[in-house]
Amino acid sequence: MTDFDVIIIGTGSGNTIITPEFDDLNIAIIEKGTFGGTCLNRGCIPSKMLIYVADVLTEIKRSGDLGIAAENYSANWQGIQERIFSRIDPIASAGESYRHSLPNVTVFNGEASFISGDEIIIDDVIITGKQIVIATGATPVIPEIDGLSKVSYHTSDTIMRIAELPKRLGIIGGGYIAVELAHVFSSFGCEVTMLVRGNTLISKEDLSIRERFNKVFQEKVDLRFEATVSKVRQGSNGIRLNFEDETLDVLEVDELLLATGRLPDLDSLKIRAANIDTTDGYIVTDQYMRTTADNIWALGDVTNPAQLKHTANAEAKIVSHNLINKKLIKVDLDPTPHAIFSNPQVASVGYTEQDAKAAEMQYVVAVEEYGDVAYGWAMEEKTGICKVIADPRTGLLIGAHILGPQASTLIHQLIQGMKFGQTVAELASGFLYVHPALNEVVENALIKVAALCE
Repeated sequence: MTDFDVIIIGTGSGNTIITPEFDDLNIAIIEKGTFGGTCLNRGCIPSKMLIYVADVLTEIKRSGDLGIAAENYSANWQGIQERIFSRIDPIASAGESYRHSLPNVTVFNGEASFISGDEIIIDDVIITGKQIVIATGATPVIPEIDGLSKVSYHTSDTIMRIAELPKRLGIIGGGYIAVELAHVFSSFGCEVTMLVRGNTLISKEDLSIRERFNKVFQEKVDLRFEATVSKVRQGSNGIRLNFEDETLDVLEVDELLLATGRLPDLDSLKIRAANIDTTDGYIVTDQYMRTTADNIWALGDVTNPAQLKHTANAEAKIVSHNLINKKLIKVDLDPTPHAIFSNPQVASVGYTEQDAKAAEMQYVVAVEEYGDVAYGWAMEEKTGICKVIADPRTGLLIGAHILGPQASTLIHQLIQGMKFGQTVAELASGFLYVHPALNEVVENALIKVAALCE
């Protein structure tokens, strides 16, 4: 049995913990899948590389609005996959090789399980660690549907490496993963049918955003709300799906994607053996990223329901510092922004209007249309908006929501304003905005909301 100073389980953000300050420590790092974790191999990076292509295809399809006649274009799915994964896969391989090359790091390939608070077994190898970090991420949730285990289906972990584009793709789910991948495959010419249990896509977003998003998406895919799948069967011409509502017609698709969320896999870790508390399926941590076990830390999707790479990276920096320093530092993720890289793109930070209303907060709202600023007008952008929500007494932002091109970039000025306590008046007129850049949609929204504040 080998004793280590630090054991890290998971090689996504967990791999970033090891800095030169750890050179004098004996470290074990454990990975049961592909080195580099979800984001690099089957999440953020490959999906956004595909989404960028899908965005280009979308612009070509609407180029007639700009007076451009685009004909006889096509997308080479296999060629695009080769370009993407021939770049990604070597990064994972090189990252693992680099860790193997370090004299103070031992890489274990296999599934880790706790035996006790300082003992871990990987296959039949037992190791001990003075300090342990859990950074194992989350895995796709597989819904309980009659017959599902007997058909071939995909999750976000597998669909991007599919060998051929299906003519008909069924997607169960209506969250950010579902809409991003629906955008990809519909842009590539697949007939996409989205099956959503509720009555809206991206249900956690601001009501104004999701109403417009739903309207756009109904033009891209066959969107079916309040459609709960009760049975799945493999038929002679594809996968057949029946619904709880028997008045709905049977749906037949060539491939099926399950996009019903992701949760940590805590059962295989056997965390109870280490006396680690959980809540709602996530590991509980304090402000220093410590679990309820004195020597065990956790970060990323395994502890944070937001499941965002930028929060995981921030948490990894905190853990990296706190592992080797007596003076601990606290994690600060407020405010936590997020983005949905579909088309239209969505970015959000802070309260939605419906949440502010439910909390009985005082607030004022302003909305600016993309099409009402020069660059949005030039783009013939008819859907995009910037919505800002402020406290009328203090003039401080409490929420911001953007729908449209470059939303994930435009939101950053508003994040900064919230973080550093800048008023909407200061954000609106405290500096010059480049004209006629798209960020004028943010400027104008701020001018409007500032006029509503005391």
